[in-house]
Amino acid sequence: MRIAALTLLAFSLNILDAQTQPLTAQQVIERIQKNVGVPWAASTVDTIKAGDPNTPVTGVAVTMMATLDVIERAAAAGKNLVITHEPTFYSHQDQTAELEKQNDAVFAQKAAFIREHHMVVFRFHDHWHRRKPDGIQQGMTDALGWQSFQNAADPHLFVLPETTLADLAAAVKRKLGIVAMRVVGDPQMRLTKVALMPGAGGSQRQIQMLERENVEALLIGEVPEWETVEYVADAVTEHKRKALLMLTHIPSEQAGMDECATWLKTFISEVPVEFVPARQPFWLPK
Repeated sequence: MRIAALTLLAFSLNILDAQTQPLTAQQVIERIQKNVGVPWAASTVDTIKAGDPNTPVTGVAVTMMATLDVIERAAAAGKNLVITHEPTFYSHQDQTAELEKQNDAVFAQKAAFIREHHMVVFRFHDHWHRRKPDGIQQGMTDALGWQSFQNAADPHLFVLPETTLADLAAAVKRKLGIVAMRVVGDPQMRLTKVALMPGAGGSQRQIQMLERENVEALLIGEVPEWETVEYVADAVTEHKRKALLMLTHIPSEQAGMDECATWLKTFISEVPVEFVPARQPFWLPK
């Protein structure tokens, strides 16, 4: 009986100890992997980009892009784990070898801040898009208020109340707080059939979407201007009913990471989780 009692006490103390241990960055990532609802890919950009995975987490900052500004604001708010949708070090794979080789001053200062403040930066891109529904698409649809207009079979497609291209652009710009939207097409073209492809999905996918008869206007984040932009410009010259709205990258996916912060709060309660919006880099001259 005495041995059994001691065993039970030791077991209880182990549970208590586990409950009082601080949550680490790696444990947060493991919870994300468990809850995202899709198999975790062996090849993915969704990895730690800076910092020690065993770092105790004081708070989680969720953002669209881990700019130095965002990282500084997260640190000031006492949040040392940054979960970002887009790269931290200026390329899709966050390759830093050339930057280090060149002693790049911008990279060095950002890396030093992360290191000196014991920050951890984790990218959450591929699997947030692969989630059902796509977390970015869902957040953006909610931000636009287009839930009731969404195609049940294809969440990229919407049938809106009839409007002009100019009025559509103005409404999207206002709802998403966009600083520097650009539009290709006839401002007075009346339309109802719209597609939303946040971010930089690539011109091949964008043009394939525009080829569809049930798409009159396509909303994207960005693309090289000699690709989809030129395609739509030619379509307009040919008097085809096509238009393109380039929202710029951050506002085209930002609400999707706000949605991510809300989702994280459903299974992370030990530390505060906050959405930290990335500031748009563009401004318009007067």
